[in-house]
Amino acid sequence: MSDASSPARPVPADVLVIVGGSMAAVKAPSVLRRLRERGVTVRVIATRAALAFITELSLSTAADGPVGTDAQWFEARPDALHLTHAKVDAAVVVGASAELLAGAAGGHAGDLALATLLSVQAPLLWVPAMNEAMWRSPAVQANVARLRGWGHAFLGPEVGAFGTHGEGSGVGRMAEPEDIAARVLDLLRPSPRDLEGRTVVVSAGPTREYLDPVRFISNPSSGKMGFAVAEEARDRGAHVTLVTGPVTLADPPGVTTLRIESALDLRDAVVAAARGADIVVMTAAVADYRAAEQAGEKQAKVAGDVTIHLTPNPDILAQLGAEKGARVLVGFAMETHAGVERAAAKAARKNADFILLNYPTREGTAFGGDDNQVTLVRPDGTHEDWPRVSKREVARRLLDEAVRVRRERVPG
Repeated sequence: MSDASSPARPVPADVLVIVGGSMAAVKAPSVLRRLRERGVTVRVIATRAALAFITELSLSTAADGPVGTDAQWFEARPDALHLTHAKVDAAVVVGASAELLAGAAGGHAGDLALATLLSVQAPLLWVPAMNEAMWRSPAVQANVARLRGWGHAFLGPEVGAFGTHGEGSGVGRMAEPEDIAARVLDLLRPSPRDLEGRTVVVSAGPTREYLDPVRFISNPSSGKMGFAVAEEARDRGAHVTLVTGPVTLADPPGVTTLRIESALDLRDAVVAAARGADIVVMTAAVADYRAAEQAGEKQAKVAGDVTIHLTPNPDILAQLGAEKGARVLVGFAMETHAGVERAAAKAARKNADFILLNYPTREGTAFGGDDNQVTLVRPDGTHEDWPRVSKREVARRLLDEAVRVRRERVPG
C-alpha cells in the first residue's frame, strides 16, 4: 500500500497467479491489475475449470501477457512449461477450489497448475473460495492443515454471500482483490521467525453492550487490524490467541480464536489468556459504557425521548498494565486532536509499553479499511509517525517494536 502523500513505490518482482475453478475466478483480472499497478510482473496459469468461468482473453489482457493452460503444456515446446512458470518470487492461487487443495496436498501433478505448484520454491499463498459446507469438511481442513504445515500461507476465506443457487452466505467467500494483492506484497518480504515459542494474545473488533435482547451499543470496528496482528504473530512462530468481538472475518488458520460479545466477556477472556503471554496487543474497540440494567425483554417503542442509564465498562488495558510483569503490553488509541499528548498520557497511566494512535478522520484510515496510518507513542512522549500502509504492514512494524522492547526487558 502507499503513503497517503506519495505514490506507491513499485515492487520489482515476478509473481505467478494460478486461477482455480471457482466462480470467484471472475475476480482474478482485478488481482492481476492491482499487482501490476505496484510494478509486479505477473504470470498466469488458468486451470481447465477456471476457463469455464472466465475467458483466457480477459486474463491475458489484465496480465499483459500469455496465459498458461493445459493445452499449451501438452504442446511440443523447447522448455518444460511448469518449471518455467515456477521460477518466480512468489505464487498465489486465486479462487482455490477443494479440488486444487486436495491435489496439491496429495502431491499430484496431473495438470499444469498442480505440476507447477510442486515445482515452486518461492512463498506460496492460497486464497480459497467455496461454499461453507465444503470449506468446513474434515477433508478440506486436513488438506489445509497439511499445506500450512509445509509453510504455505492462506488468506481467507471470508464470511459473506456466495454462489447463485440459493447457497446464501457463510464462510467461503474469496478475499477481495485489494487484500489479495496486499498479502502477496507481504509475502515478498517474509516475516522473521523471532517469536518462536512465544505466546501472543490479541484482542480485536467491537463489543456489543445490549440494552435489551435485540438492541445494543456498539461501533463499526471491522477487526481487520487485530486479525492482521494475530496472523503476523502466527507467521513469526508465536502461539496466538485472538479474542474478537462480532466481526465478519473467518477464524485465521493456526490461531486459537475466542469469540465474545460484551466488554465484560472480553475482559474475562483476555485477562485469562494474558497470564501466560509474552506479548499482549489490545486492538479491540471496546465500548466505554454498558447499560446499568439490561432489560430482559424487548422494550416497546414509546413516544418522546428515552433516557438510558449507562455505567462505565472496566478498563481492560489498565487492568492488564497493573498485572503486566515482564510481558510487553500494547494499546491502541483513537483521537481527533491533541493525539500524541493524550496517547502518551494513556500509555503512562495504564503502564503500556507503547500506544498506536489512530486518526479516524483521515482519508483512507476509517473503520473497516484495509490501510492504516498510525503514530507509535511511548509513555515518555517520544513518538514515530508511520506512513499510510496496509494493516498487515502496521502489524509487522508493531511486532518489530514489541520484540525490541521484550529483548531489552528480558535479555536472551
